[in-house]
Amino acid sequence: MATNSALRSDPDWWRGAVIYQIYPRSYQDSDGDGIGDLQGIIQRLPHVAKLGADAVWISPIFKSPMLDFGYDITDYCDIDPMFGTLADFDALIERAHELGIRVLIDLVISHTSDQHPWFKESRSSRDNPKSNWYVWAEPSPDGTPPNNWLSIFGGPAWEWDSERLQYYMHNFLTQQPDLNFHEPEVQDALLNTARFWLDRGVDGFRLDTINFYFHDEELRSNPPLAPEDRDYSTAPAVNPYNHQDHLFDKSRPEMTGFLRRLRALMNEYTDTAAVGEVGDAQRGMQIMGEYTRGDDLMHMCYAFEFLAPDAPTGRRVGEVLQKFSKVAADGWACWAFSNHDVERHSSRWNLDEDMLRVYLALMLSLRGSVCLYQGEELGLREADVPFEALQDPYGKRFWPKFKGRDGCRTPMVWQKDNSNGGFSQSKPWLPVSADHVNAAVEVQEGDPASMLSFYRDMIAWRKDHAVLAKGEFEVRDIGDGHVAFVRTMPGESMFCAFNLMKSPLTVSLPDGEWEQVAAPGFEAQIEHGMAHLDGGQAFFARQKTNQNSGGNNG
Repeated sequence: MATNSALRSDPDWWRGAVIYQIYPRSYQDSDGDGIGDLQGIIQRLPHVAKLGADAVWISPIFKSPMLDFGYDITDYCDIDPMFGTLADFDALIERAHELGIRVLIDLVISHTSDQHPWFKESRSSRDNPKSNWYVWAEPSPDGTPPNNWLSIFGGPAWEWDSERLQYYMHNFLTQQPDLNFHEPEVQDALLNTARFWLDRGVDGFRLDTINFYFHDEELRSNPPLAPEDRDYSTAPAVNPYNHQDHLFDKSRPEMTGFLRRLRALMNEYTDTAAVGEVGDAQRGMQIMGEYTRGDDLMHMCYAFEFLAPDAPTGRRVGEVLQKFSKVAADGWACWAFSNHDVERHSSRWNLDEDMLRVYLALMLSLRGSVCLYQGEELGLREADVPFEALQDPYGKRFWPKFKGRDGCRTPMVWQKDNSNGGFSQSKPWLPVSADHVNAAVEVQEGDPASMLSFYRDMIAWRKDHAVLAKGEFEVRDIGDGHVAFVRTMPGESMFCAFNLMKSPLTVSLPDGEWEQVAAPGFEAQIEHGMAHLDGGQAFFARQKTNQNSGGNNG
């Protein structure tokens, strides 16, 4: 860690943190090749600091053939020249810490590229030192794959290898073979990778597809899933991956043993944290609970409850919160509405500006930490990327019913008077949306009514009220168009109500004496123990101190 760091030591900094996700290819191009890079991120870190984020999560920057844009890795311990050098990365860490921002990097260890030296050795024979480092299997008697497992990116999760005369498993692209976590040497090698980056000063990791690490050693086929039980939060409806109950290809019980080893390693370093991505449409919340239970596993996890296609109703939000309190009572959640893998929530849920604001206020009032995705602070909608400009292999596979992930990955817009939005002096790797340019940072900067100003104000407001981030909660009132709950910690209780409809709403305050707390951008009235909210409004009230018991309300 840099000696001029502005960070204060706090082992619990991650509890309630606001984490800002940067997709490096699309954040800022500093060298004119049309692709974002580490020096570009360094240039724009003051924007993150001014937003009020506690940390950045940087999507993969390791050496890669880029078939899945960095999620197919050939060297875990070096930077791809497309993004810069290790020296650039060290400079990024130093600058972030100067600004009081912690740095999490995307650790993608469920699979590698098929060009990784480990896989090249593993496939060379059945008795080489790394022969068991990947998931190899004999064909069925008729030559077909060993079971019915499917790849998220389409087709079977098995690819025939003509060198070993066996199938290898891949949960994603055929060029992304899965590592065999049942092999202790694989675990050791990956933990050494984590140590390499911790030694360089990273503050932790975002763990990609954390529940995909282990598979069933017996290679049992997954059972079918009834059509009425299918959930499209992890994969789009056009993908037959949703037709299976994924009991055996992922989310296996052995996972907690590896997480304990990783947590023990991270505990050797000061103030580190990790957030795991749980991709499971059927049991995501339960898995979050399993992986964050106690203090020797994951610090926090996020699932896909709020990354789903449909806008969460008040009833849905209440159900998620209540379920989390049951299955993960001592765990910690990290909430997100958008990321690099899903359509931007402004478009996905068809939200206007008022609704975008009330949903942000809602997310910033939930117990847990928060992930924001670059550009959402500008209110950006999903960009329309024509097929001829498409880069994402996932989108090409399921076009046109599913257009892939490029629409949320288009370049960040900084300036209005630049054909590329201030992102690059050259043609960007994905086109800059003309609509986005009108919402560029420089357009919104200094406008107190802009979405950018609102994000800054709400994040600052959350930090001023620790009860919102870390307090206990009790759901008090839910309906399709609203949700209300009480947040409580010793010495403070906060009542929070959110009107997710266009029509007015009246909610009753809990028993006791409450005084309204002004929140940025929201207007509501309190009268005779009732809060009156117009459409798309949030309301907050603090229990008066002479009524405060210091414990859970209700």
